[in-house]
Amino acid sequence: MLLCIDCGNTNTVFSLWDGERFLCTLRTATEHTRTADQYYVWFSTLLARYRIEPEITDAIISSTVPRVVFNLRVFTDRFFNIRPWVVGKPECLLPHLPRVDQGTNVGPDRLVNTAGAFDRHGGDLIVVDFGTATTFDVVGQDGAYLGGVIAPGVNLSLEALHMAAAALPHVDVTKPDRVIGTNTVACMQSGVFWGYVGLVREICDRIRTEYDRPMRVIGTGGLAPLFAQGDVLFDQIEDDLTMHGLTVIHAYNKENGAI
Repeated sequence: MLLCIDCGNTNTVFSLWDGERFLCTLRTATEHTRTADQYYVWFSTLLARYRIEPEITDAIISSTVPRVVFNLRVFTDRFFNIRPWVVGKPECLLPHLPRVDQGTNVGPDRLVNTAGAFDRHGGDLIVVDFGTATTFDVVGQDGAYLGGVIAPGVNLSLEALHMAAAALPHVDVTKPDRVIGTNTVACMQSGVFWGYVGLVREICDRIRTEYDRPMRVIGTGGLAPLFAQGDVLFDQIEDDLTMHGLTVIHAYNKENGAI
C-alpha cells in the first residue's frame, strides 16, 4: 500500500492508496516543529478510528516546506521501515521534465498537479489550484510543466486586508447574493469572491492567448467548488488531483526501475 503525503504551507495531507482507490485522507496543520513520533501518534489514532490496518510498503512526499521533510522521512523510516520518495529530489523521476528557465526550482506541488492533470485529461491544460497561494500551472501538449502564474491565496488576501485595515473584520469566503454590498462584511465578501472570479478568468484568457492553442481549465484545492459557482471558470474540478499526481509519479518510478 502506498502512503501519499502532500505538505503545503497551511495543511499536510496523508492519503492511503491501495492501487485502485484512496482508502482515507487525513489532514493536519503544517508545523515544522512536529516530530516523527507526534506524526505517528496522530496518524495511528485516526487510522484506528477509521478501523484501517494498512500494510504500508511505499511512501512518496511532496512538500513546499523544506523544513518539514526531515521529520516526515524519519516518520516513514522509523515506523514503516520505508525510505520515502520526495518529489523534486534528483532520485525521484518525473514522467515529463519541466521546460522552464535554467536554474529555476519548480514547486513540487506544481509538478505533482501537472502529472495528475495530464494523466486524467491529457495536455494543453491550465491547472488552477486554490491553496495558500493561488497558482496557475500550464501543462503542455506532451505533459510537461511549461510555467504559470502565482497570485496571493484567497485566505491570505483576506488576512492581509484585516491586518492592514484595523476597522475591517475577519470574514468567511462565500458567494454573496449581490455584487453591491450594503454592509462591511458583504462588501468584503463581494470584493474577494468576484475579484478572484475576475482574476481566474482574466489570467486564463491571457494564458490561452499567449499559448495560442485551445486549453481546458482544471480547478483544484478546497475553494475551487466555491468559485465554480461564480461563472463557468472550469472545465473540470478535481478534489484529489495532487494525491492522484503522487500516485502517477510513484508508478512512473516503479515502472522505470527507480523504486
